[in-house]
Amino acid sequence: MPKAIQVHEYGGPEVMRYEDVTLPAPGPGQIHVRQTAIGVNFIDIYFRSGAYKAPQLPFTPGKEGAGVIVALGEGVTDFRVGERVAYGSAASTYAEEVVIEASAAVHLADDVDDKTAAAMMLKGLTAEYLLHRTYAVKPGDTILFHAAAGGVGLIACQWAKHLGATVIGTVGSAEKAELARANGCDHVILYRDEDFSARVREITGGKGVPVVYDGVGKDTFPASLDCISPLGMFVSFGSASGPVDDFSLALLGQKGSLYATRPSLFAHASKRETLDAMAKNLFSVVASGAVKIPVHSTAKLADAQQVHRDLAARKTTGATVMIP
Repeated sequence: MPKAIQVHEYGGPEVMRYEDVTLPAPGPGQIHVRQTAIGVNFIDIYFRSGAYKAPQLPFTPGKEGAGVIVALGEGVTDFRVGERVAYGSAASTYAEEVVIEASAAVHLADDVDDKTAAAMMLKGLTAEYLLHRTYAVKPGDTILFHAAAGGVGLIACQWAKHLGATVIGTVGSAEKAELARANGCDHVILYRDEDFSARVREITGGKGVPVVYDGVGKDTFPASLDCISPLGMFVSFGSASGPVDDFSLALLGQKGSLYATRPSLFAHASKRETLDAMAKNLFSVVASGAVKIPVHSTAKLADAQQVHRDLAARKTTGATVMIP
């Protein structure tokens, strides 16, 4: 019987139990995957704690992983048994085996290994839609990316640099600043020690940036708005420090007719042709070596509690992968 992490009640890392589970046969449009690597993301903490609600309790957290197909549900024609796949918007991936919607999976390119795939699907596809579909970064742009040494940040900053942008990143420590500089950041701001909006204005000669990408949330708002040039965009895609408080739309007018958006991977990846195009773009930039996927930590699935403690304490940089 396969093992999985089960959450019977919302709470801290201790509510995650490593247990035997019974998997149903794949239904119409589903695939059964034996996983080889499992991605870890902040959204998993939101679901475990109850900040985001699961469809029911108990549930198995996790959105991301890679593995080999062992069975196909009715009507699945795009995949075959024995094929390697990866996914960043599946469900219940903290498990040795999963039954997921085939629509969430993509064919894994031969030149991308399983650990890299599990580490990059959610974070890499997030970077893809941020840089290409939310605000399309172009050569000559100067952008601000918060948490530049985080899982999404290290991928996005490399990619933005590859697209020809000047990249300003914020980080929380001197060690993370070094990492950010090594991964595409031209300017690094220690946001706990400096007024980051003043530094951004200084770096840009008072002009500000056309876009701020923010996965931090509460700690970086509303100061992020002071970094943006008129008609620019505030992109909130996460809330690692807690959610952004409700604010008046009039504030966007006062700060220079700004745009604000809260995009999600799931909205972008819900169309098969869009997901395939995003994955193709991601795989090609990784295969070319222009973007390297930093897997800085590997853990056993059974140790998921400690993995969550380290992630929540901001002890981690880059990606953490769990091995079943």
